[in-house]
Amino acid sequence: MTLEQALSALRAEAAPETAAQKASYHKQTRPVLGVPNPALNDITKAWRQSLSVAERVALADALWQSDIFEARIAAAKLLTQARLRPDNEAWALIQSWVPDFDSWAIADHACAAGQKRLVADPARLDTIETWTTSDHMWTRRAALVITLPWTKQNFPKDHELAARDRILGWAASYVNDPEWFIQKAVAWWLRDLSKHDAPRARAFLAAHGDQMKAFARKEAARYLD
Repeated sequence: MTLEQALSALRAEAAPETAAQKASYHKQTRPVLGVPNPALNDITKAWRQSLSVAERVALADALWQSDIFEARIAAAKLLTQARLRPDNEAWALIQSWVPDFDSWAIADHACAAGQKRLVADPARLDTIETWTTSDHMWTRRAALVITLPWTKQNFPKDHELAARDRILGWAASYVNDPEWFIQKAVAWWLRDLSKHDAPRARAFLAAHGDQMKAFARKEAARYLD
């Protein structure tokens, strides 16, 4: 499938009357087609089923480079799959997108694809740790969003607990960061963790909660007694 064929498929589902509203909501200066999310899901599902891994990586790269809002989201959805073999090229491509992050919707979809690759190979957390000291706010935020799977295990193994504690250490280094999106990411990580490991979430808030913004502290504790 060529880039033009893929963009034609997206444009066929576009709702131009909602594009401006969507661009405003997502604070986009790049082109926005107005493609509804259900249509994006259906289109990318069909692409995943019909294209090889190598073809999907190539198309995802081209879609991302088009710099169209829905095309970038479609690029991420093309690579969002637990079993993806081989996955080195997909992982490299996802990493290459991170410096381009400039909005939460695109970043979160790309991180969802990255989550699958991290779970497939947790050694890649070493790379994610380097993101935590980036000057780029969206890269720092991505370090927490992409590691959300480690909040969700109900019966974590020792190595998963070690990863959980490691990532909580990264979150602790963020609590004084004044950026709203960073505070929100810390709260998101802790809120999700509290559903599966309330003692760790409480311990973090006891140690660091007074350094967090009030809204983030409240969000983090939403599901705690």
